[in-house]
Amino acid sequence: MADGVEHLIEEHRAAGSHFEAGGTRSFVREQGSGPPVVLVHGVPSSCFLYRKMLEPLATAGFRPITFDFPGLGLADRPGEFDYSWSGLAAWMAEAIDALGIERFHLVVHDIGGPIGCEVAVRQPQRLLSLTALNTWLDLATFRRPWTMQPFAIPHLGELYLRFQSRRLTRQAMYLQGIKDRSSMSTAEIDAYLALLKREDGGRAFLRIMRGFELTEEKQDFLWKGLASRPYPAQVVWGDADPALTTKHRLIVQQVLRVEQPTLVPAKHFLQEDQAPAVSAAISSFVRSASGDYPPGD
Repeated sequence: MADGVEHLIEEHRAAGSHFEAGGTRSFVREQGSGPPVVLVHGVPSSCFLYRKMLEPLATAGFRPITFDFPGLGLADRPGEFDYSWSGLAAWMAEAIDALGIERFHLVVHDIGGPIGCEVAVRQPQRLLSLTALNTWLDLATFRRPWTMQPFAIPHLGELYLRFQSRRLTRQAMYLQGIKDRSSMSTAEIDAYLALLKREDGGRAFLRIMRGFELTEEKQDFLWKGLASRPYPAQVVWGDADPALTTKHRLIVQQVLRVEQPTLVPAKHFLQEDQAPAVSAAISSFVRSASGDYPPGD
């Protein structure tokens, strides 16, 4: 690991703390003291993804909180763990309790969409609002993009990950992750790979990639639950995402009943590409939602 990458990860670690939920040790970063805004990551990322958005959200008067799912980032990677979306959703609910969060605004991205939305459906009384960033809810028909597909295949995924180098990670990030190359240093991109492979070489990540619940049953559960939600929702979307395209966005809008999305010039990792714009969109929406659903109600 390059010195610059080590420094970035240690700086990230020093800015947060470890906590335990459901018998698994994880890592959390938070800032501010206002209404809680829970920021949920997907793959192949971790809460490192939201590092640029914590200060803007805190400055706007909120308490942004983001934590690592087991198997990713600085969280533990237990062998005996349910890495399916249902398993991660159950753990997320325990994490929210462990962190002392009562009612909160929820922001989801990538597979954090179906995972976070399951928590929202099961505990709707705790949500103040929902913001969907480049995610998908068309579970029954979703097909993994070519960059994700190899990891879902036994043996091929292990081989693919073993030879995943910093150079290949950078190429993938430029191709699908970020539109503005100046938004990330090469060390920041390399940190994604280091955090992914930390301790277990990425074995837990592969289990997550093979735990997708792409079924009509899971889709119906989420769609029906979200249709009856008592809180507002918005969609903020990187409009140059080559993996999750307009087709996926329109379905998310349909499920959440959002007519007008906020589009930003970004690819999949809009938190990297357009951190100020995404933070501003969340702050504005959450501020109005906080007025309708004040904490403690």
